[in-house]
Amino acid sequence: MKVLLTGVAGFIGAHTCRRLLLEGHDVHGIDNFNDYYDPALKHARVQWVRREASSNLIDGVWVGKLTLDSLNLADRDGVASLFASQRPEVVIHLAAQAGVRYSLQNPHAYLDSNLAGFLNVLEGCRRNPVRHLLYASSSSVYGANMRTPYRVQDGVDHPLSLYAATKKANEAMAHSYSHLFGIPCSGLRLFTVYGPWGRPDMSPMLFARAISEGRPIQLFNQGRHQRDFTYIDDIVESLVRLMPVSPPASNLEWNPHAPDPASSHAPWRLYNIGGQRPVQLLDYVALLEKHLQRVAHIELLPLQPGDVLSTCADACDLAEVTGFSPQVSLDEGLGRFVAWFNHHYARGRFRF
Repeated sequence: MKVLLTGVAGFIGAHTCRRLLLEGHDVHGIDNFNDYYDPALKHARVQWVRREASSNLIDGVWVGKLTLDSLNLADRDGVASLFASQRPEVVIHLAAQAGVRYSLQNPHAYLDSNLAGFLNVLEGCRRNPVRHLLYASSSSVYGANMRTPYRVQDGVDHPLSLYAATKKANEAMAHSYSHLFGIPCSGLRLFTVYGPWGRPDMSPMLFARAISEGRPIQLFNQGRHQRDFTYIDDIVESLVRLMPVSPPASNLEWNPHAPDPASSHAPWRLYNIGGQRPVQLLDYVALLEKHLQRVAHIELLPLQPGDVLSTCADACDLAEVTGFSPQVSLDEGLGRFVAWFNHHYARGRFRF
């Protein structure tokens, strides 16, 4: 299929692009290559994807074509022109301003990227009808809810950060466009994604660099946080399985007097994508120490504003639709991450 992929130079976007190409899809990727973190890493991800798909055949499998645009999704006219010229069959929207703590200091970046940018994507899908829009939401939408595992049927009315609030808003915006214009939409609530080529502001990269260099790492909430870590390959497998299946249709059993928050009379659905195995941060660090073969120097600190205490996904709805549940254990996934880290990092600097 012809796929428009936003955030192609991001962590999840690059892995998704690689997989789509290897499956023979034609991908038009867009990214604004901003400086939220070192743009060199974003360009290196694109180079990695191109190397992975450097010929038309890999092991006898046809590889799709990648075209790339540098574009800010807040550019209304630019996004409209892109949709009109490309006319994608499927849109996978992964671009966003990420980070809970960054949203405390730079809230307007989230307004421009996560709200205005997503509105422009929705308008593109409205003006140029698509078979399926898949977009990244986040486990952070569950906010103050402390009943785990999180179910997509749970309420998400108490976000604890602006980042979470923008993701909740994305789900509502997608529903309104799905209701008004019949756009088939799938929202993907992603749980603590990690793996090779991850963002440098995420804990695997931060902790691995600090441990390797003998610097202390900071664990907030005295290290008692629990997170449902999900390896990147499991995220991508779930996403690509959702893409070609029958796009969401109206839930004929949906009851407006007792509404199901995860489905609708509109062609709109929500899914959790998580490992379903929450791990305490202290145990997570112990696994990193094992694979790095170094001892971590740990600073235990109080709870940070905006942090959620524990996350755990109930991904039964995803498994029912795709026949797949995340498979990679944290021990195995961190082993793969550390192997990549040791190859690509030296003395705290990139080696490409």
